[in-house]
Order: sequence, then structure tokens, then C-alpha cells
Amino acid sequence: MRAIGRPNVFMPFRHRHPWVLRAAAAAGAVGATVAALLTGGPAPSGAASLQDQIQAAQSAKQSLQSAISADSTKIDQTTGGLHAAQAHLASLQSELSQREAQLGAVQTQLLDARTHLLDLENLLERAAHALSANLVANYEGTQPNLVSVVLEAHGFPDLLEKLSFLRTIGSQDARIVDSTRLAKAEVTRQADALGKLELRDQRLTAVVLAQRNQVAALQDALLRERIKALGNRASNASRLGSLNSHLDALEQKAAAQAAAAAATGNAGIGGIAVDTGGMVQPPPGAPAAVREVIAAGNAIATLPYIWGGGHASFQADGYDCSGSVSYALAAAGLVSAPMVSGDFESWGEPGPGRWITVYANAGHVWMEVAGWRFDTVALAEDGTRWAQGGGEFAGFVERHPAGL
Repeated sequence: MRAIGRPNVFMPFRHRHPWVLRAAAAAGAVGATVAALLTGGPAPSGAASLQDQIQAAQSAKQSLQSAISADSTKIDQTTGGLHAAQAHLASLQSELSQREAQLGAVQTQLLDARTHLLDLENLLERAAHALSANLVANYEGTQPNLVSVVLEAHGFPDLLEKLSFLRTIGSQDARIVDSTRLAKAEVTRQADALGKLELRDQRLTAVVLAQRNQVAALQDALLRERIKALGNRASNASRLGSLNSHLDALEQKAAAQAAAAAATGNAGIGGIAVDTGGMVQPPPGAPAAVREVIAAGNAIATLPYIWGGGHASFQADGYDCSGSVSYALAAAGLVSAPMVSGDFESWGEPGPGRWITVYANAGHVWMEVAGWRFDTVALAEDGTRWAQGGGEFAGFVERHPAGL
């Protein structure tokens, strides 16, 4: 990370500030690095910083973990959907069983109706034959009438017997006529009932087939979605494993470089390296925001103290305490405009931070960045705003930027 030059050569902060331009370029480089990492290719040209490569790998890791989480959520949803579909299928199967029983009953009724219809047709045929025979016999005169019976009777007992026979024949004819009429009516009624049963049979069969098809389509769609989600999750898990291995290698390389730098005489103070020019260097593994704050602090570390400096504009020949802190924090986008000391009492989040802690009250503000003190009081003591140790704590409010 190159140091920021003297602030009086900057363009207006809100429009063409170098930190904004560098952030945009870094975002493009990280995006390209992530793509290269995910495809297993080399890091793109221009991504010379090993720390940038590590951050890109970590970003890709978070993206893959989010994708795996989304796939797991989808799998859970499809699993729940399959369970719901299975319960629905069980309910439908119960209904289908009832409809199948109804179909069986209808089929039985159809068979019974056809048998009954056949019996009625046979009865009608027999009745018609009997009636026809009686009519023919009556027409041809083969059957006796009342006059012939009286004249031909041999005594009173014989007369009674023959009259009784005539009444029997008459009753038989009447019954045949009635049976014929009733049989015809029953045949008509039974034929209508048979037609209705057949129509009901067809409708029930159509309902059963339609419901079975719907359940089969629902299960098929859910299973396809589940299989797709399982495949995506397995693929992302495999890529995550490869990325973790690559990230481990990058971190080992960064540690080796840090050890080599320490061995070549780059002095270490409190675990933080300082270059030969006396400027603070970010420690290995420091977030990009911390490196930006340190670079901005280096740019104004030796500029003079000017009361109100850095408040009218970030471009100034010198800075007071709050102007200095505002300038360094603005480099990482942690503030958008210069702030006075008292404003920092409610800035950020309460308490000390992991990387950056601001100490503020109404009269003064200073901060610690990665173990280094950045304070205009130190400038008066040693000619630079950076110092190790010291600083006022009593009566100061501790604040820190979110996540840092």
C-alpha cells in the first residue's frame, strides 16, 4: 500500500479523493481475484499485494459459505415440501381408496342392473308369448265360452267346475297383461338407472386419474428441485475445500514474508514493523481499513499543528487533534467530513476496538491504531504524531468503528 502524498495536492475530497479512487480500483481487483480463485486460475495482474489476495480469498470463502447456506435452506424447504406432499398424498390415497370402493360398488351395481334387466327382458318375452297364445286360442275358438260351458255341462257340479276354469283363464290373462305392462315400465326404469350408473362410473374414474397425476407431478417437481440443490451444495462444498487450502497457503506465505522482513533488519516495536523512514507499517493480517488509516496517518504524521486545521477542508498545511484523526479515518471511509473533538464522544460504537480505539472529550481527541498511538501531543514531543505508549485516558470516552 503506497503512502498518501501531501494533502495539499489532493483534488476535492467528495469528488475525486484518491482514497475513493483507490477503493474503486481495489474493488475491481478483488472481484477479479475472487473470480480467479473460484476457477482455480492465477491471480490477475495488478493484484501484487499478498494481503489483497488473502482478503479476496476470504471474500470468496464467505460467498461460497453463503451459497452453501442458501442451498441448505432450499434443501430444507424441499424436504418440508416433500413431507407435506407425502402427507397430501396419504390423504389423497385415502380418498382414492374410498373412490375405488365406490367404483367397485358401482361396477357391482352395473352387473346387478344388467342381470336384472336381462331377467326383465326374459319375463317380458315370456309374458308376451303367453298373452299371444291366449289371444290366438281365443280367436280360433279353441277355448270354451260361457254359453258352450252351460250347454255342454253334465250336471251342476260339472257346470261349476267349468265356470271356475273360465274365471281362472280370465284372471291369468289379466295377470299376463299387468305383468307385461309392469315389465315394460321396469325395463325402462332400469335402463335409465343403468345409464346414470355408467355416467357416474366414468366421472369417478376421471377424478381418480386426475388426482393421481397431480400428486405424481408434485412429487416429481419437488424431487427435481431437491436433487438440483443437493448438487449445487456438493459442488460449492468442493470449491470451498479447495479455496480453504489455497487460503491456508496464502496465509503461510504471508507469515513467511513477515518473518523474512523481520530477519532483514526491519525493526519490530510491540509486534508492529516500522520501516527505515520511520513510518508505521500495517501488521500482517490487518484489514484494508486499518491499512488505509495508517497510510493516511503517515501522510500527515509530521505536518505542523494548526488550530482548526483540516476542518474547513481536508486539504490543509497542518491539522489540529480532531482534524488529524478525521483525516486518517476519512481515508478508510469511516467519517465523511471533518469532526470536532466533542463529536467523537458519540461516534462509532462504545468501548475499545480490536484495531482502532478513539479517545475523545470536548477538548481533545486521539486514537490508537494497531497498537500505535496517533496524537498531536506526540507531535509536540517527538516531531511525529505516531508514538508507542503514552496518551491521556482519564476523562476520555472510548469509541471504535463498527467491526474494527
